[in-house]
Amino acid sequence: MTEQLQLDMGLIRISDDVVSKIAGMAALETPGIAAMSGGLSEGWAKRLSGKNVQKGVTVEVGQLEAAIDLRIIVLYETPIHEVCRMLQQNVREAVENMSGLKVVEVNVKVEGVAFKDDEI
Repeated sequence: MTEQLQLDMGLIRISDDVVSKIAGMAALETPGIAAMSGGLSEGWAKRLSGKNVQKGVTVEVGQLEAAIDLRIIVLYETPIHEVCRMLQQNVREAVENMSGLKVVEVNVKVEGVAFKDDEI
């Protein structure tokens, strides 16, 4: 779905896919995040690298606001609560700065832990 912002000079349309991609890129740039998770399918978490940053990201975009859900894999021995707080902040700032939308929530679901040597 594409939402529209009515401005003096005309409409601006920002699609869910654009917001999803911004959020995914910001997530992967956050220290402590090993990968995005595509969700549980056939009993295993499908892990994805930067090739498809929209996997593991669900967004709801309104006219002026956005809500974002992230499914992630964190690196072993990182404080999960600290990584998730930093992730929420990074995603919020990236989406707000690039789109002009107000991010009302960034929900994070940690679906796994990866070792540095794991192939993700």
